[in-house]
Amino acid sequence: MDNNLLKELRELTGAGMLEIKEALTEAGNDKAKALEILRKKGAAKLSKKAERAAKEGVVESYIHPGSKVGVLLELNCETDFVARTDDFKALAREICLHIAAANPLYISINDVPGEVVEKEKEIYKDQAKGKPEDVINKMLEGKLVKFYEEVCLLEQPFIKNPDLKIKDLVAQAVGKIGENIQVRRFSRFVLGN
Repeated sequence: MDNNLLKELRELTGAGMLEIKEALTEAGNDKAKALEILRKKGAAKLSKKAERAAKEGVVESYIHPGSKVGVLLELNCETDFVARTDDFKALAREICLHIAAANPLYISINDVPGEVVEKEKEIYKDQAKGKPEDVINKMLEGKLVKFYEEVCLLEQPFIKNPDLKIKDLVAQAVGKIGENIQVRRFSRFVLGN
């Protein structure tokens, strides 16, 4: 087994070496397939831990060079021990940096108000007038996914690695740290707005 590939997958996912070796074996040493397998396992771990209370954590801040954009983020975990770890603090910093750059409006799809979603659907339906109903529905579905990727933090592609969404970044941290982690809230400040 290629040690460089093992190391690379470890850095990308934070998974244990045994998990990485198993994923590579299952994927026939295909890096992309192994990465997908590891992400699915990380998401499964996340869903198991998601119901546990996350009442500890950090409030992280980020001020962009030039002091024109700033972010405050509350990132929660289960224990104060984990909240003090370098991995958890690094995750909070990465998410703050992403928020400063990507300007999300909501944390997740569930946070988008129903009236906002309905207004977007109306706009998309108007754009698709005259097309068959099944085509309109497929366009509507695709445009809503794109809309959520633009406005929902957890759905956005991570600015440092667009192959990862922020929710994948959190899932990787959950897999590595072993606790439920949740983005509780954030505020993004822009000078003059």
